[in-house]
Amino acid sequence: MVHFAIRCRLILVVLLVHWAPMAQAAIWDIVYPRPMDDQDTRDRYPLEILELALKHTGVKYQMSQSSTRMEQGRATASLLANREINVYWSMTDSKRESQLLPIRIPLYKGLIGLRLFLARSANPVNTSMVKDIAGMRNFTLVQGKDWPDTKILQANGFEVVSANFYQGLFAILQQEQADLFPRSVVEIWTEQQHDNAEFTTVVQPNLALYYPTAVYFFVNKNNVVLANLLQIGLEKAISSGDFEKLFLSVHQPLIESADLANRLVFKLDNPILPDKTPLGRPELWYHLDNLIE
Repeated sequence: MVHFAIRCRLILVVLLVHWAPMAQAAIWDIVYPRPMDDQDTRDRYPLEILELALKHTGVKYQMSQSSTRMEQGRATASLLANREINVYWSMTDSKRESQLLPIRIPLYKGLIGLRLFLARSANPVNTSMVKDIAGMRNFTLVQGKDWPDTKILQANGFEVVSANFYQGLFAILQQEQADLFPRSVVEIWTEQQHDNAEFTTVVQPNLALYYPTAVYFFVNKNNVVLANLLQIGLEKAISSGDFEKLFLSVHQPLIESADLANRLVFKLDNPILPDKTPLGRPELWYHLDNLIE
């Protein structure tokens, strides 16, 4: 950890030398994807983390949305082409890290891999007999076509139905083409309340899945300077305690609502987890007890 901090300081010195002639006048223009729905609040936390990191660098900056709305697939393509946006956040996998440049600080401290289930209010499936992971595999799950989660669930033996568009996933659930919709503990209550106006869902009360994964900020592979800037800002926010303070203020109520002590939480393998995932830095992860392997 000490060596890593020293390396970050050295990078910062090098960056400051290169920026010195323009440091006072330059303003970093940070452009991120416009959500599909202006009422979508799920982007609020990563944007707060992004701003926190930028503040810790001391640079001048301005943040703005892209002019067009972007699903995850379009955001990836835009960043890959280095147009419209210059940063976005997404769950990582090996393919994404080969295409883009990740800043390997898990924004949700791994909670994005803690999955509860949305179920139909009308004619829900009976999950009361589930005692082990084999019992969980009796249910068909629904996920987005381009989501890394789809590959993870399939690799763990689940049947997964997918769709290209987010709202279509709720329709699949409603039409009984799938039984359950796994959603992260950091998203599920917002989605359950706001994202499916045509019908109602419930949060299944006593089951969950967990797989190790992370949501990172990503930039274009040629934008090394911006990547280093965000890395340094995030490391400083972690060292100061500001990152942890913001994380807990947003997510502790959600963790408590999940009532994990009264759930069976099955741990899955993540075969697409990149080798450079910083699993050896425990301060970057939220520790979960009583996982069933």
